[in-house]
Amino acid sequence: MAVHPATLRVAIAAKQRGKCVLVTDAMPPVGSDRPDYVLNGQTITMRNGICQNEAGVLAGSGLDMASAVRNAVQMLGLPLAEASRMASSYPAAWIGLARTHGRIAAGYQADFVVMDDALAVRETWAGGSPQPTIA
Repeated sequence: MAVHPATLRVAIAAKQRGKCVLVTDAMPPVGSDRPDYVLNGQTITMRNGICQNEAGVLAGSGLDMASAVRNAVQMLGLPLAEASRMASSYPAAWIGLARTHGRIAAGYQADFVVMDDALAVRETWAGGSPQPTIA
């Protein structure tokens, strides 16, 4: 079950800027051609972005961070810059990595994606090097 966008807008409005972050519990099917994987001896299958075991018990999601950013912009009406900070600089600060991660600046870890105007990922960089991009 998804959280209604209005609920998320209220939660974001109730918090000080920089205190809400985007997260994902993306499981192995994200970025893979295979919709299934084994977890604790059970086969988990992703259908419609939801990972479930054979009994229908939730076992994660197929939400990747790029989709979380797109959802924040398109469904919540957040500016792209704020959605990007919610996926990068705010989480880096929260886990104590604000001096090395979460920004594109000299001396920072160069991990980032390049998105087009439709917010589709076009390039992925990790540690300052381009990585294969999964379409």
